[in-house]
Amino acid sequence: MKELKCPKCGNVFSVDEADYALLLNQVKNSEFEAELNRRIRELEQTQQARMQAEQQVAKARQQAELAELKNQLAQAEQAKQLAVAQVRQQATEAYMKKEQELAQAKTQWEEQLKAAQEQVAYYKEMKVRLSTKMVGETLEIHCSTLFNQLLRPLMPNAYFEKDNEVVEGTKGDFVFRDKSDDGVEYVSIMFEMKNENDETATKHKNEDFLAKLDADRKKKGCEYAVLVSMLEPDSELYNGGIVDMSHRFEKMYVIRPQFFIPLITLLCQTSKKSLDAKRELALVKAQQVDVTNFEEKLMSFKDGFTRNVRLANERFADAIDEIDKTIAHLTKVRENLVKSGDNLNAADKKLQDVTIKRLTYGNPTMKAKFDEAGSRENTD
Repeated sequence: MKELKCPKCGNVFSVDEADYALLLNQVKNSEFEAELNRRIRELEQTQQARMQAEQQVAKARQQAELAELKNQLAQAEQAKQLAVAQVRQQATEAYMKKEQELAQAKTQWEEQLKAAQEQVAYYKEMKVRLSTKMVGETLEIHCSTLFNQLLRPLMPNAYFEKDNEVVEGTKGDFVFRDKSDDGVEYVSIMFEMKNENDETATKHKNEDFLAKLDADRKKKGCEYAVLVSMLEPDSELYNGGIVDMSHRFEKMYVIRPQFFIPLITLLCQTSKKSLDAKRELALVKAQQVDVTNFEEKLMSFKDGFTRNVRLANERFADAIDEIDKTIAHLTKVRENLVKSGDNLNAADKKLQDVTIKRLTYGNPTMKAKFDEAGSRENTD
């Protein structure tokens, strides 16, 4: 029996073991449930506090990210404004530079135009005072003087001379060639100079001389053809600058005298860009010549060797024929000698078979003579 005291009234009462165990179990279940509920409330409070903390952290993070984004946007906007300002400044500077270049180009063009007009006026005035022959010669002298004054010091390897070699009945006026320091020709020009008096009854046109100029270029092996012309003085086409006639004839130009030096300079600068290719072409041509010479020498050697072999074969065949004939002759001689030997052997055998007995057989007289001679020898 167990005694229990009531906590409220203070009375003491007795319970058996079974009731005591039941009461103890109820007390334990009640305390466990109370503890469990307390723990659940604590967990719920902890979870709620954690959620609040996480919300605060997330909110703080969002605010920080938002502030960072705002900062980045501000920086991007600032960079954008700076870039726009730089582009605007560059565009303004480029525009001002282009304006200056256009102004300079306009000034230069006006100066060139003025100089061209002055030269045209000069040539017109000069042509009035010259004969047709002197006009043409004066233009040639003018171009030659310009070259010697302006380009000769800059082009020590250049060749610019009168074309005095007549090929198939025609020749040009001047031939220009220039080479690199290592001797590779990179540009060549056939020049034709044409001029005439204003009083000349029959007026020529530039096109009248293009076919002949192209033919002269090809005959002299020049790359370019240039007609320096004072013909058609009122033509806007020819007065405007360098006229490319490549649509009519390959690598041909028509110019006024004032463009004589600029065109040579332009063609030289353009041709120098292909100098490496021309060096390689010259090397290939030299190699081809070497190969051709080698092939020619090889063919000559092969022909000589073949001829010698053929002659040797013929002599060898003749020698074989002579040897065969000699062998046949020697064989015949051998056969005769063998036959002679056989006859000599037969004769010797017959000679060996000759005895007194055989010689006296059937001849008693000779037998008696030999017997008599034999007896004498025995007596002596």
